[in-house]
Amino acid sequence: MRQSYDVAIVGYGPVGQTLAILLAQHGWSVGVFEKQPAPYPLPRAVHFDHEIGRVLQAAGVARDLVGMTEPAYVYEWRNAAGETLLRFGRKGASMSGWPESNMFPQPELERLLDARARSLASVEVHRGCEAVGIRPTDAGIELTLTGRDGSRQIQARYVVGCDGANSFVRASMGVPVTDLGFDFDWLIVDLIPKEQRTWDPLNWQLCDPARPTTLVSGGPGRRRWEFMRLPGETIDELNNEQTAWRLLEPWGVRPDNASLERHAVYTFQARWVDTWRKGRLLLAGDAAHLMPPFAGQGMCSGLRDAANLAWKIDLVLSGKASEALLDTYTSERLPNVTAFIHFSIELGKVICVADPREAAARDAGMIAAATGARLSAPPPPPAIGPGLLLADDPLAGQLFIQDQVRRGQTTGLFDDVVGRGWTLLSPTCDPATQFAPELSAFFASIGGISAHVAADAVITDVNNSYAKWFATAGKAVVLQRPDFYVFGTASTVDAAAHLVGALRTRLAAP
Repeated sequence: MRQSYDVAIVGYGPVGQTLAILLAQHGWSVGVFEKQPAPYPLPRAVHFDHEIGRVLQAAGVARDLVGMTEPAYVYEWRNAAGETLLRFGRKGASMSGWPESNMFPQPELERLLDARARSLASVEVHRGCEAVGIRPTDAGIELTLTGRDGSRQIQARYVVGCDGANSFVRASMGVPVTDLGFDFDWLIVDLIPKEQRTWDPLNWQLCDPARPTTLVSGGPGRRRWEFMRLPGETIDELNNEQTAWRLLEPWGVRPDNASLERHAVYTFQARWVDTWRKGRLLLAGDAAHLMPPFAGQGMCSGLRDAANLAWKIDLVLSGKASEALLDTYTSERLPNVTAFIHFSIELGKVICVADPREAAARDAGMIAAATGARLSAPPPPPAIGPGLLLADDPLAGQLFIQDQVRRGQTTGLFDDVVGRGWTLLSPTCDPATQFAPELSAFFASIGGISAHVAADAVITDVNNSYAKWFATAGKAVVLQRPDFYVFGTASTVDAAAHLVGALRTRLAAP
């Protein structure tokens, strides 16, 4: 174990793993400290969306995800009579070049991320090593750790708590928490069917007041059921294997045709920390926010935290931005995550109805508004909040697209073919070709990429997706941030220098 690190990460779930990878890919030394001696072997999260597919692509594990995930193109809600209340999704690729929804087993994803992290020379992973003390110093943070070899102290310029709902780092920061008080108990049952069976749709929700139930994929070859605890039913009554099999019986699932991987009662919560940074201490993932699972955005939001934070820490550590940049972490991420929390709650209010009269009224309204067999588009992803964005640009803070491009003999997703980071794009020409040398040097110093993407350009717009985006936006240039959100846009190619100049000014601001 080293005596000092650029960044110490407490907690080694998917969020801590991804953050470690993204920081190490910038060359920073990262120490990860996880109190559990071994990875948790059972399923937990089972869904990531298209944006998170792109984050995992940036972390270098996209190729290894092949065969581990299956796309869920449809999410359907039905009432007790089998009538469709809601049906939404998207067939094929999304705006990020990945399926809209991807189902997977968390232990397998963690195995891939762990292998990737350990392949990077500047990452050290220490399991069975618990953080028990935090003390600010002039140079950063002194972290006290305990494990099998006793107690010791290490130094880090920054410490990030990715240590879950009961975060030690959060407790050490003493920051306020907002709790919306939306709590429900659900029995989660994960199993492996022994027989081949087709589920159509793959993911659906039974809105039956007798027992609201969720049925989804747990990744290829796995299924998950979630059963709401009913009024008057105790957690002990719900949380046992016999209850799990009894609830599964109506679905034709029995011990002779399926293996039970896990059953556990979870209390879903809706809460967030009001500020995610205090000096050189920061929070990410469940340490910063918790939400109901109805939108499948819990782990996704944590990985968005990692994607937002990694490039900001990189710029600050390298001296290319002032430490004030880290204040934009909370201001940008909090509105995005609270939007997902409120969306999850609204879904939960519809799903978690146990009163038959209330359910009948809900069903009547939803059936009248339903589009039948037609697939409704999912809602667009919420924008991030104010921060490192071009002022007064309505497109700033929105997620930018990724699609197939071709350069020479190579065809693939843009990030793999062209590159990622600060990315300047135009359908007209390479927007950086007329930069003054000083501005070109600045853009290169932050890893900037500039590209002309069009049907007849060197970077060929294979599916015409970029042309459609620029035409719809009415813009000639976009500057995309390393976390795939729009920094700003311009209506003429000549204004590209203004975009990059504005970024330079903002990064230098104290």
